[in-house]
Amino acid sequence: MEAVPARVRAYVTCVALAALLCVLHLPGVRTPWRAVTPWWAVTPWWVVALLAALYAACEHVVRRRLGGTFYPVLLAGAFLLPPPAAALVPLPGALLSRAEQRPQALRRTWRAAELALAVWGAGRVHWALGGRDAVVDSDFPYALLPCGAAVLAFCAVLALLDGGILAVAERVPVRRAWRGLLSRSLAPVGVHGLAGLMMAVLWRSPYGPVAALLVLLPMCVSWWVFAQYHRERAAHQATIRALVQAVDIKDGYTRGHSERVGQASVMIARELGLDDDRVEVLRFAGILHDVGKLGVPTRLLRKNGPLTPEERRIIELHPEYGHEMVRGISFLGEARAAILHHHERIDGSGYPYGLVGTQIPESARVVAVADAFDAMTSTRSYSRARPVAVAVAELRRCAGRHFDTGVVDALARALARHGWHPAVTADVQPSDASDASGPSVSGPPDGDRESVGRGAL
Repeated sequence: MEAVPARVRAYVTCVALAALLCVLHLPGVRTPWRAVTPWWAVTPWWVVALLAALYAACEHVVRRRLGGTFYPVLLAGAFLLPPPAAALVPLPGALLSRAEQRPQALRRTWRAAELALAVWGAGRVHWALGGRDAVVDSDFPYALLPCGAAVLAFCAVLALLDGGILAVAERVPVRRAWRGLLSRSLAPVGVHGLAGLMMAVLWRSPYGPVAALLVLLPMCVSWWVFAQYHRERAAHQATIRALVQAVDIKDGYTRGHSERVGQASVMIARELGLDDDRVEVLRFAGILHDVGKLGVPTRLLRKNGPLTPEERRIIELHPEYGHEMVRGISFLGEARAAILHHHERIDGSGYPYGLVGTQIPESARVVAVADAFDAMTSTRSYSRARPVAVAVAELRRCAGRHFDTGVVDALARALARHGWHPAVTADVQPSDASDASGPSVSGPPDGDRESVGRGAL
């Protein structure tokens, strides 16, 4: 079992205790500090059991196939049941679900506790706004108001707890840990909330629970569509992998370079506080930044001697080749701009268009720094790898002219915090410095080859 920091165990324990307090005030349970309110005593426990079983079954199917969570049943429980009873609905499904990573018991406890608190919070808000009566009386459109407030409360609790565990476990700054969590969850959970409201209204109608379960049919259709999207995305990723492997085979001296640039781009993006979607796009940008080399003659990529001006101009066409290759892959988004502009320079001396400063897309500025960093820290046929500290110092020296100063600083901070542990390493054997036929990497930054080696071309 992998070691879990004590602070993480303490945080999970506190959340679990809070969830336990939410469900303590159940029908038939009396505590010294508070008596049970009468209306709790009429809780339909068969409804709790049925919803819990339904959620457990759906959770098993959805998480197994899509890796998501089935919220409509949870929100239907918040709309139908008293808050303490509704908090019980997610417990069996969460505690019995399979955890992908260890320690499984701690992860299951965490998931059960945070869902119980989220459902309890949604139920409290819904009942406080008169949502129970609106559901029973099918009072539309008023029923949408407490439903919307409950969904907001549900998302807020999940965002608060998820941001907290991220800050505690990964030591991410609190502000950054919570950034975007609430806004990204509102739309999808809002749809689940409407489905949960439909289930609750039909459950209370003369048609009963059977009609309520029919609401799950359109949700199944949406699952299928979502699954198709994931399959399409997986196909795109497989295509990307094949392109990268083709580049690695063609340009053997830089084997693994694309993967490492993707990894460094992710480190920079996270340090800049970009949201998860942009981080993923920048990972693709880093991986694919040299895909245009497929259009460059192999003899030029593998040439050991200095490049002639004409040969250099041919190699400098690879960003445009790469952009043309990936322009039809829609989900890459701004990664296409990074592929086209990752050799632009802040002072306007780069290529292909000589953009200056902020005219260069942010994604391209990130990939440019990641590309240069890996070129300096990797062993090539014409140069030995530089130490990380030396490479960072070189990037700082070129910042403001070749590279974005903020991006260079972000990489330096990320390396200081996490170090550099590339997942893929080049398998090229180092050559003796005196025999290297390529240009030295220790000279002044008069060009890409001189400052960071030919791999950054």
